[in-house]
Amino acid sequence: MTSQLQTQNDQYLKEFIQHYNQRTKTSKEISQKIRPFLADNKASSLFSLPLKEISYPIVGKRSSGCKLWDVDGNEYIDFIMGYGVNLFGHNPPFIKQAIEEQLEQGIHLGVQSEIVGEVAELICELTQMERVAFSNTGTEAIMTAIRIARTVTNRNKIALFSESYHGHFDGTLVEAQVVNGTLKTIPMAPGIPPNILKDVLVLEYGNPQSLDIIKNHQSELAAVLVEPVQTSNLSLQPKEFLQQLRQLTKDGGIALIFDEMVSGFRIHPGGAQAWFGIEADLATYGKVVGGGMPIGVIAGKAIYMDAIDGGMWNYGDDSYPQAKRTFFAGTYCKHPLAMAAARSVLKHLKNYGFSLQQELNRRTSDLAAELNSYFEARKLPIKIEYFGSIFGFTTSPSFSTSEDSASSNLRQLLVYYNLLYKGILLRGNGGFLSTAHTDEDIKSLIQTVQDSL
Repeated sequence: MTSQLQTQNDQYLKEFIQHYNQRTKTSKEISQKIRPFLADNKASSLFSLPLKEISYPIVGKRSSGCKLWDVDGNEYIDFIMGYGVNLFGHNPPFIKQAIEEQLEQGIHLGVQSEIVGEVAELICELTQMERVAFSNTGTEAIMTAIRIARTVTNRNKIALFSESYHGHFDGTLVEAQVVNGTLKTIPMAPGIPPNILKDVLVLEYGNPQSLDIIKNHQSELAAVLVEPVQTSNLSLQPKEFLQQLRQLTKDGGIALIFDEMVSGFRIHPGGAQAWFGIEADLATYGKVVGGGMPIGVIAGKAIYMDAIDGGMWNYGDDSYPQAKRTFFAGTYCKHPLAMAAARSVLKHLKNYGFSLQQELNRRTSDLAAELNSYFEARKLPIKIEYFGSIFGFTTSPSFSTSEDSASSNLRQLLVYYNLLYKGILLRGNGGFLSTAHTDEDIKSLIQTVQDSL
């Protein structure tokens, strides 16, 4: 019986690969053609030896709303949405118009953008932060926030939490691992200098014991860096833990940094700070606020943000920048196109208010409820977790231990590729809902997931 089942599985896999290759022929050809010249981890991140012949990214041709078309003319309902960037779908008219208007005026670098002050003021208004600085990426924003915290506190050590992602800066690419029975901090990847590890504590998110460790190290800690809801673990939303963390960091003179790259402006106009009712010292934003243009935002209390420029001063008197300053720079910071797109996004969010996010959050909750009912009724070891309009599929621990990891990974990849084949784009194990997705699009996702399983 086992032999017969394996033969059926092998035949299914062979036929599926053939059909998939036929459907996405040009994407595969392009991947092979550019590989000698382009060092790109998109294909390798999907690599699985049994699925080698379909281990290539879909190459996009054009996009509009919640739809994307590839170079073979296939249409997809996109739930990747720029990994959380496109809250309003692809190429929304109000952002497109703002970029076109700025293009007519030019892309002048080296002088101040005319609207940068308005963008900063809008961010302060929505997030209730006091001051703002701009970078080009989320990684740069996190790197800068940490540097600011170290400057102001005169301390070097930071704490962060396992399973969080804070960009590809060496100083945050660390993880906890048990080595010879002892919990140690180790580099997440080759090429990360070991001497960075001495200044980083990696703790378990949501665990009260982590608060005790922070308290024991409070005289050394410059900052605690936290992704309020981890995109890798959407079910963990520890409000009480965050409240206790806020009080602990405040008492210890430690900067609390919220990484709001994903949650910022998506869960609430004021981000996770407003959602949980917690006031961080520094917060970093990106994705949604850039409207599709590259952007990073560092926002925070003036006592911290003054480390960028020395603080407030006025013309016509004897005031001057008095705060201790650190180094911050970037040729493309405050790029005119990014500022134009961000202003249009922020005005749109301000005009609609929280009702925009509330509706998206409700629709995501309904999506999760319907699919979870389906899974439960059929005793499938799968569940959808969600936070606002972010959702992700998880499997029960018993499922992952009931078969070897290679078979489990192959099953999950096959579901992912089945969805791609049937016109559904996900970010691996989940996705993002946008205002461009219709009820019909959500029904298509539900039906396609059921069929693919």
